[in-house]
Amino acid sequence: MLYVIIALVMSLMVMITSKNILPPGGVKMKQFAVIGLGRFGRSIAVTLAKMGYDVLAIDTNEEKINNIIEYVTHAVQVDAMDEQAIKALGLRNFDVVIVAIGQDIQSNILVTVMLKEMGVKKVVAKAITELHVKVLERVGADKVVYPERDMGIRVAQALVSKNILDQINIHPDYSILELIAPQEMVGKSLAQSAIRMKHGVTVLAIRRGDHVIISPGAGQLIKEGDIMVIVGRNDKLRDLEER
Repeated sequence: MLYVIIALVMSLMVMITSKNILPPGGVKMKQFAVIGLGRFGRSIAVTLAKMGYDVLAIDTNEEKINNIIEYVTHAVQVDAMDEQAIKALGLRNFDVVIVAIGQDIQSNILVTVMLKEMGVKKVVAKAITELHVKVLERVGADKVVYPERDMGIRVAQALVSKNILDQINIHPDYSILELIAPQEMVGKSLAQSAIRMKHGVTVLAIRRGDHVIISPGAGQLIKEGDIMVIVGRNDKLRDLEER
């Protein structure tokens, strides 16, 4: 679940920066609201807050509000189905609102519709079935996440190769892969390994124990046990995985 949360947070950052929400020449604290504080919603809210963003956490359960209030900017006990109460929170002014309501599919869908009708810029909604995904897309959710399916895909991808530690799909055709350095590359520099020329992928970083080498140069030596963070087309990454 942690990797799914990280992947979602990364995609939220892309949604914001790609739409130029930051005003030219100005600095604006990005604002997120999370509705529904189950394990998924709480993880999203706490992760965003730790990254320094302004986070409003919303739930009907008083205990859940009390348990998260010290970790986020604001936390309020509100029924998300109460349209007037939701409007009073000024959610239309937030950059992204995440609907993380879990098992109550009807409430999840209706809250998504309500937020879009209120003029919320970006609504990200959690789905729990494939049909639920289709309905949320039809009613206007800007992004739909399906954690159980996404985690299943990630686990399957990790199982097919002993060297894959994690994979994040950033596009239908492209992914970021976390891979244990193949034995054939150990002891060589990135230039000597010819990883870009041979496989058509780019090494974004190398993790070596607790140390992370960002944007490693061509002369960077690859050592035994290094974890390589690589981006590229899925077919090219598969070729690399099989080596």
